[in-house]
Amino acid sequence: MAARVVLEVCVETPAGIEAAIEGGADRIELCAALALGGLTPSASLMAFAGRAGVPVTALIRPRAGGFGYDRAELQLIADDIARARDAGLAGVTIGAGGPEGLDIAAMELLTRAAEGLTVTLHRVFDLVEDKARALETARAVGVARILTSGGATSAARGSVTLAALVRQAVGSPGILAAGGIRAENARALLEATGVREVHASCGCAAPATATELAFGFASANQRMTDPVAVRALRAALDRS
Repeated sequence: MAARVVLEVCVETPAGIEAAIEGGADRIELCAALALGGLTPSASLMAFAGRAGVPVTALIRPRAGGFGYDRAELQLIADDIARARDAGLAGVTIGAGGPEGLDIAAMELLTRAAEGLTVTLHRVFDLVEDKARALETARAVGVARILTSGGATSAARGSVTLAALVRQAVGSPGILAAGGIRAENARALLEATGVREVHASCGCAAPATATELAFGFASANQRMTDPVAVRALRAALDRS
């Protein structure tokens, strides 16, 4: 019998943590600013998540934009990794590099800082042109899993590359598929790629008043975790 497909849900609030758990998530990726692709969550939110009762990995990304970091930014990332450890989280999601490849020196520095934590390589991987080479770099520096859409705007569009990565990895590092994964397309994705871990936001529109929008206190594309969507995706994965 095939092992259960792991469902990781990315959240940015205490309510999101509770919704993900209620819906049946196996693991949580904790973030801030999901509308920007995710940034480092606050130390207080990490501390809250450390009491969640399910494994939590914190996205450590100090700013929006690309993934080339200077010395000061790398120190910020290392400091936030320490905060994730202090909060009792299971792991961190990190990465550094660009289209030309992963920044090996930075990756070595950050994975050393994350010793004792499970390390996920974030979607800087999707910007790298030579993904086969990047996978081997990730393996060499001790990355446990790679979060990726196969370099496309969605996992469905990147399914051919995802399948190739699964074959290359042979289970290590794990391939954590991401990008537009929902209950209605999950089974087809698993069959096409062979992935056994999926990452999703399972979001729905978050309410915002006209005043909040006018003052810039909220965004029109603001989202929140929907336990119904999590539960539906969990059920679809369990049927696969």
